Amino acid sequence: MAIASQPQLTLDDFLKLPETESASEFINGKSIQKPMPQGEHGLIQTVLSEVINGVARNQKIAIAITELRCTFGGASIVPDIAVFRWDRIPKTSSGRIANRFEIHPDWAIEILSSDQKLKKMLSKLFHCSRNGTELGWLINPEDESVLGVFPGQRVELYEGADKLPLLEDIELELKVEQVFGWLSLS
Repeated sequence: MAIASQPQLTLDDFLKLPETESASEFINGKSIQKPMPQGEHGLIQTVLSEVINGVARNQKIAIAITELRCTFGGASIVPDIAVFRWDRIPKTSSGRIANRFEIHPDWAIEILSSDQKLKKMLSKLFHCSRNGTELGWLINPEDESVLGVFPGQRVELYEGADKLPLLEDIELELKVEQVFGWLSLS
């Protein structure tokens, strides 16, 4: 008995599909739906984007946007937080922010949820790194660590009082313990 193979999904085909709740991503020729964020994930994502924007957006250095579809390098991903330098933000002819971002983020931030695979998350950050992203973070709430992904796919581990790497020109100092301290509501 012959088994019928499914046709390979192309990026163009993927982009024609209706959006899903939560978002689906296209990487390595496959469409994969992201899990819905839960409490720890959502709080880190919200506070971190606020902290970055509190410095970088107000000074017109960069902007952090949550759950933004970025299509580049043959993939379409939705980082938990995508940070773009001010002069790279896609704009319409009237000067408003564009709806479609067909460029890589300058800094891609992913927050690992308990039901996500480390390999998939690193694959996304490595794709970003190979396609021009300057910095990637993989935040792991379970073991309170952050993996930094740098050009050339160099990876560094940050824990506890370690100062986290940031995009150049963003005048902010963040330590790993501060990021996970946001989870305590006491």
